[in-house]
Formats: sequence, structure tokens, C-alpha cells
Amino acid sequence: MPLLGQAAVAMWWDMEAALRGEFEDWHSHEHFPERLGIPGFRRGSRWASLDSAEGFFVLYELESYETLTSPPYLARLNAPTPWSAKMMPHHRNMIRSQCRVLESFGRGLGGFMLTLRLSPLPGQDEALRQHLRATLAQLPDRPGVTATHLLQTQTPPASMTQEQKIRGGDAVADWIVLIGGYDSQILRNAFDARTLAANGAQEKQTASLFRLSHSLTPNEV
Repeated sequence: MPLLGQAAVAMWWDMEAALRGEFEDWHSHEHFPERLGIPGFRRGSRWASLDSAEGFFVLYELESYETLTSPPYLARLNAPTPWSAKMMPHHRNMIRSQCRVLESFGRGLGGFMLTLRLSPLPGQDEALRQHLRATLAQLPDRPGVTATHLLQTQTPPASMTQEQKIRGGDAVADWIVLIGGYDSQILRNAFDARTLAANGAQEKQTASLFRLSHSLTPNEV
């Protein structure tokens, strides 16, 4: 099925190798269950980079955009557990985007995920969205691909949370393309930067490939 909701939190960061074991223990056994216990959180997934020994991508699928500013979620962001407070400063090069889901096609989670961060040229928002929609709608029918999604960062107005303060603030993406599937090489070649630029995207584009490490839904908590 498509993404499980109308909003998402998409995050990328690096975690040094010496802390990876503890990080995955904390993230799997404390942090994921905590987040998926918040009303409106539909699924969390963690992905390990195939391009870097330290890179991770995490996606939370949310029932609605309003979940991003719900009192239960903000309460957790402003009261991190001792273990969370210990791990948060080690999230290096953190990018955290609070997003609306613009497009979502296909079914389920594949074993691999390509993430593409990009921005439209001035005045080319609609042209780029139409190009991406047409492409993403077709990809899930091809061998190696299971689902495709387009997210747009729309940060809600809110004060910096305690977790953000611990991390020292976060960078944000703009538009985010996600392509999931079971063939990593097909995913890696799913988009061509020049074609995107010819259809309204800025030249600066960041593509990364990840494998699924863990996923969780509220029913599994």
C-alpha cells in the first residue's frame, strides 16, 4: 500500500561506528516503541546506508499533518529519556524534515530505499511535480520496484524542542523522493539528474541508497 498517512518525518544522520551497536539497541528497543506509542504515528522504519558505514535514514509515517504539533508528540520531544539524551548528541549531520505527502504509489516496504533530496527552480514547482508524479506512478509496476513517494517539507511553526537543543539544531530538506524495492541497482538508476533538471529541478540533488534495518507499527508495540 502507499504510505500510511498524509504526513511524515524524514531524517538522515551519521552515527560513528563505535556507537552503532548501542544506537541500534536504543533505537529499536526504546525509541521506536516510544514514538509508535504516540497517537497518529502509523509506522516507523530505519534504513542503513549502502554508501556510508555511518549513514542512516529514518521515516515516520503519520496519520495527518496535525500529528506534527499534537500535544503527545511535543511532550515526548520536550522530555527525552535519559538514554535518548545520551544518544542525541551523537546524531551528526542531522537533517530532519516535517513533511506533507504529495504523492504515494505502490505497496509495502521493500528491502531497499533510494532517497532523493531536491528543490524546484523558481517558478517550476508545478512542472517538476507533474514530471515526478508521472514518473513515480509508473515505477512500482517495474521489476525491482515496490513503492514510490513524493514528500514536501512544510515545517509547522513551533519553538525548538528539547531534543533539537540537545542535537544543536537540525538542517531540513525541501522536496523528497522515496523509491522502495527489492533490487538496489535498479533503484540506484531510477532517476537521472539531467532529466530532473530539464523538468524544473535545481542542479543540486542528493541521492542515497539504504537497506531496511527495522520497521515497527503501533500494533507491534
